[in-house]
Amino acid sequence: LPARVERAPEATNRSEFSSHAAFHTSLCVRLRHLVAGEMTTRRRFAVVGTGARATLYTHALTGEFRDHCVLVALCDVNRARLDYHNSLLAEPVPCYGPAAFEAMLRDQRVDTCIICSVDWTHHEYVVRALAAGCDALVEKPLCTTADGCRQILAAVAATGRRVTVGFNYRYSPRNSRVRQLLRDDAIGDVLSVHFEWLLDTTHGADYFRRWHRDKASSGGMLVHKASHHFDLLNWWLDSTPTRVYAVGRLGFYGEAAAAARGEERRERFALSMDDALRALYGAAAVACDGYRRDQDVFGGGVTIEDDMALIVEYASGATVTYHLTCYSPWEGLRAAFNGTRGRLEYEVAENTCVAGAAADPNLPHRPAAPRAAEAVRIAVHPHFEAPTEHAVDGSEAGHGGGDARMLRDLFLPSGDGATDPLGRAADHLAGVAAVSVGIAANASLERGAPVVIAELLGAQRAPWPWRRVVPVGAAIAAVAVAVVLRAARHSYFS
Repeated sequence: LPARVERAPEATNRSEFSSHAAFHTSLCVRLRHLVAGEMTTRRRFAVVGTGARATLYTHALTGEFRDHCVLVALCDVNRARLDYHNSLLAEPVPCYGPAAFEAMLRDQRVDTCIICSVDWTHHEYVVRALAAGCDALVEKPLCTTADGCRQILAAVAATGRRVTVGFNYRYSPRNSRVRQLLRDDAIGDVLSVHFEWLLDTTHGADYFRRWHRDKASSGGMLVHKASHHFDLLNWWLDSTPTRVYAVGRLGFYGEAAAAARGEERRERFALSMDDALRALYGAAAVACDGYRRDQDVFGGGVTIEDDMALIVEYASGATVTYHLTCYSPWEGLRAAFNGTRGRLEYEVAENTCVAGAAADPNLPHRPAAPRAAEAVRIAVHPHFEAPTEHAVDGSEAGHGGGDARMLRDLFLPSGDGATDPLGRAADHLAGVAAVSVGIAANASLERGAPVVIAELLGAQRAPWPWRRVVPVGAAIAAVAVAVVLRAARHSYFS
């Protein structure tokens, strides 16, 4: 049996799109709902991809938000995982395979499809959902390739349907506070940023046990994990990335690196699966598709990097130096923003020590265990003034409190983000902007040279709206274009 999840039927490609047909399909779906008397009742959701992360959404839909939403179907290639998720529901829902995806959307009158499948399938399900007249809510990353970006942009343009990306880190109070300080010009115009993210030997190691270890499946850590970080940078800076240069390697995990240093600590990296993990990924699930959740982090088959450094240029003129380490003894982040009026320093310690093998802390189906509050420090150092500290509660679980706030924004009737002054809701353009940094970084790793994002996406200009623009000289072409087009800063460019 193949180690990778079986490929779903090919999505409708760009050349096959007909905007008239797509809008007709969307209208027919809404008319069916009207006939069924459901236009003003609960929104209907289906979930495709029933791994651990899907539980965040299934529990929310059938629990806190059941008065506003209803889970109507599940879709996955693996019957064992479908059965497990249904066993957790008070009222089991119909289950479908990938080939019956469109039938599921039609038969269950789905309004929004939540996509939690393997990363490389995201764009296919988004395109198919939109063509069927549904909206899509996508777990990050939006997609893993430049072609996936192009297909999604074309699908949205053709259908007019809505795509939302689940960037929960925007909703964490600490990250929102940084956004507010920068938006309020606490340090003036940002000229440069240093951003370092550390994954420890529990959380970081887990990506090298799972399917994420295969770059063709996940896009590597620069797409799968770092799209979170690049989205935060794009959102904090209120600008868009234009050019990327990257270096990276697999230096800690993997067979060659372990052999080179004589690694003797394998037992500390072994995964002990609890009942929930065994139900999702145990013998019954392996028999369905051959996928093993607990692979050796020091074994063969690891094709992703574990140590990466980037330089990213932005349309605003800001430059970012970014580093991701996947084998740190502690987990958290450090960011420093240098502006025309001062400096903002931001530090978070999510986990200060790893004593040995432990469960993945990001599994949402497990109740939050008692733990110490995360250490958070936000300091503003103005020019010619004393620094100020800005307190933020670090005790909330679920990505720093981001999960709960994001779910309310997604599933409550008023939670459309329209009145949010921080603009935390993320659409398909934000999703493309986030993954484009990682996709360009992967291309830079292959070429050994900087990569212009617009050229990578095959467009004369990047396909997102220009936002905050600070002229820094005609020598930088992207900034010069942004200055000329300043009056159209909120337009979409194709």
